[in-house]
Amino acid sequence: MARVTAATLIRAIDVTPLDIPLRAPFGISGGAPAVANNVLLTVELVDGTRGWGEAAPLPPYNGETQAAALAALGTARTGLVGRDARAWRELAGEFRARGGARCGSAQCAIETALLDALTRHDGVPLGKFFGGAGTELETDMTVTTGSVDAAAAAAREIAMRGIRTIKVKIGDRLGVAHDLARVAAIREAVPGAPLILDGNAGLSRADASGFVRGLKARSIGPALLEQWLPKDDLAGMRALGEESGWLVAADESVSSAADARRVVAAGAAGVINIKLMKAGVIEALEVVAVARAAGLGLMIGGNVESILAMTVSACFAAGLGGFRFADLDTPWFLATNPFAGGYVTDGGRISVGAVAAGHGVCPRQ
Repeated sequence: MARVTAATLIRAIDVTPLDIPLRAPFGISGGAPAVANNVLLTVELVDGTRGWGEAAPLPPYNGETQAAALAALGTARTGLVGRDARAWRELAGEFRARGGARCGSAQCAIETALLDALTRHDGVPLGKFFGGAGTELETDMTVTTGSVDAAAAAAREIAMRGIRTIKVKIGDRLGVAHDLARVAAIREAVPGAPLILDGNAGLSRADASGFVRGLKARSIGPALLEQWLPKDDLAGMRALGEESGWLVAADESVSSAADARRVVAAGAAGVINIKLMKAGVIEALEVVAVARAAGLGLMIGGNVESILAMTVSACFAAGLGGFRFADLDTPWFLATNPFAGGYVTDGGRISVGAVAAGHGVCPRQ
């Protein structure tokens, strides 16, 4: 057990809904939320230091809801008040055993708030805590589901922002032909942009195969095929990579280190998308270790998150180093920003170099 020091004892916990409207619905294969119904967790130490964590459940992604995150985090006071934040791993394990394992976004909020409070107390940037390998990443920006014309317009806007890589959500109810037309329109609008095509587990094997044939007929070669097939169809994912010859990423298929090991054993993917919201920081570190040992590429992503959670993920990926892909764009989709601080951007470049301690994000006064 970590050494107890009075200054890092936890004095108070606060849990509150964090509802942030989006500029437009964020469409993926499973749905299109118009509001980010998240949760803000505050941890206060006895010396007055505060740390903040965000839970960002996303029902169309994995079924988690704000109500579930609030219920899970409502138990946090009992387990955390009076304990030492330096024992954050132990405290996180206890929370997981009390139900956090059933709500990954709540687990992420607990671990993030504890680490933020601890590293702010110690005056250490969170990226340095994770290893300090670097302070910058290059993110893509997403074209959500919708019409062909809207896809082309969104792609042009992304390029005008100075963002190089475009991520395209596919797999909605309108079918493969519609998505092929959208991707072709994006390619015409921004000919040189690398494309990440994200199905959010919404395609069947037959649709995926038809999509590959359609892309090849149009001479479109994506940089990455991200989770086209249902999360348990690892054999199908492997076959998709073999048929297409393109790089395949596992997202919904990997929420834990055990999941990552199954993907490795099946030879299902060349990249794993790490999202802290899936199961928290500790489990994400384990997934990274599995991926690296197997020689798989790394991607950092997230749900529909504010600058707070996205900055944590940027600190995680930049601090660890070696992430080939980054998808940390959702703050650009939010209509308001209730926070101050966080990563800074220049086109698609994200920097956490100015963060002085913790993740550097605070609620606006």
